[in-house]
Amino acid sequence: MTQVDAIAIGSGIGGLVAGAMLARYGWRVVVCESHAKPGGAAHGFEQAGFRFDTGPSFFCGLGDPTSINPLRQVLTVLGEDLETVAYDPLGIYHLPEGDLPIFCNLKRYREAIAQFTPQGANEFAAFEQRMLDLYEGLRQIPTLSLRPDWRGLGEVLWRYPWALLRLLPQLPTIQGSVGDVLDATVRDPFVRRLVDLECFLLSGLKAAETVAPEVSFMLGERSRSVVDYPLGGGEAIVQALVRGLEKWGGELRLNAHVEKIWVEAGQVRGVHLRRGETLEAPVVISNATLWDTVAHLLEPDAVPDSLRQLANQTTAIDSFMHLHLGIRADGLEGVCGHHVVVHDRNTDLTTPGNTCMISMPSVWDASLAPPGHHVLHAYTLEPFEGWQRDADYKERKQERAATLYRAVERVIPDVRDRIVIECIGTPLTHARYLRRYRGTYGPAIAAHQGQFPPPQTPIRGLYRVGDSTLPGIGVPAVAASGILCANALVAPAQTAKLLPLLGG
Repeated sequence: MTQVDAIAIGSGIGGLVAGAMLARYGWRVVVCESHAKPGGAAHGFEQAGFRFDTGPSFFCGLGDPTSINPLRQVLTVLGEDLETVAYDPLGIYHLPEGDLPIFCNLKRYREAIAQFTPQGANEFAAFEQRMLDLYEGLRQIPTLSLRPDWRGLGEVLWRYPWALLRLLPQLPTIQGSVGDVLDATVRDPFVRRLVDLECFLLSGLKAAETVAPEVSFMLGERSRSVVDYPLGGGEAIVQALVRGLEKWGGELRLNAHVEKIWVEAGQVRGVHLRRGETLEAPVVISNATLWDTVAHLLEPDAVPDSLRQLANQTTAIDSFMHLHLGIRADGLEGVCGHHVVVHDRNTDLTTPGNTCMISMPSVWDASLAPPGHHVLHAYTLEPFEGWQRDADYKERKQERAATLYRAVERVIPDVRDRIVIECIGTPLTHARYLRRYRGTYGPAIAAHQGQFPPPQTPIRGLYRVGDSTLPGIGVPAVAASGILCANALVAPAQTAKLLPLLGG
């Protein structure tokens, strides 16, 4: 039996950050990954020389050492770096009213909005200022310094008293939704729909249900730091975290499927692997979703009622349809790398198939595709219900991918004539390869109706990270969840030793 200090289940960004940070703190850590490749939702795959991202496609601050992106802070203290390409505009939103470029420079963004609604652009400036005021306060307190317990408050009070004073007037905004700020600043219907779309792309929810700090961070980093893409794709981020884990003595085990978390008398003892091996540790960190942790990783009699109730009461956002294409690039010089298409103005933008996201990262990193070609990833929400691998599965895939093709044709009208390779993914694909409950994007925890749970659980020694824990969905958020989890397991003095590495 192997004995270590902590075991992380899953090598998504949350699990890798928690494991690498604990290794940085001197712990003996093993990260167990069920698949042959690390990364979870951030892993990639290759076919016929085309390298595809499967999940995150929008990143910011990765190449900026002054960024407040939690992932950037983790890479800094691990001594790892990424080669990135900065770009602006972020992308183009293809709306029923017309095409809107989303500039990182907020002055240019407002000017673009003014082409649709001058009054709306003025109102957006007021909304933007409220969000940036919050961002300026939050950026004074690095995520790396935070803890999810009472000792964390004392540390922040001692280290950052002036930042906290600056944030006091912002408390209603911090605790509220983007919709609250929107209602106070914007009446223009075009801008209100635009902010709803920005929120949906971040959280899977519209403005009234999205917490304000999430959009504050997005607008702040977009304009104050840099929007950039890591050369090598999302996998480059995963590889940097794995290097950091191993540099500081941690271990990643691939093809190491955890069958069950070993719990005795309410205390974690370790994990049992499918291949028959047992790993012993007093701390286990689950990077699986809340629902998968409760339903699959824990024995039923080991699940406290409060944890089971939390899983039962937490709603999941829909899964996805994915379209991965390798296409000929001739005549596409200067094409933008990101696009969002909203098909129908009179249909709710959260309706599956109405809002489609398109990413072409080979615009920035030509190594992702053979010479003269591009990789393209388009995706949209899709319910899990009704999907099964039966005789009609292939036909149904083509039918449900039609809305994605229609979206791509808004950007590249002759895309079907350019196709070299086509891969269509369904909610079943999403659930199978990411081992996510119903292939979900994450929990639908709306502002004012609940909060993402902290990493601690009612089972002693069991912690959780990822997008079903605080602070929520998105690459910066899941990286922050790993930081919070690791910091909860060490003394504040250990964290304090790392803070000078961030500079500032």
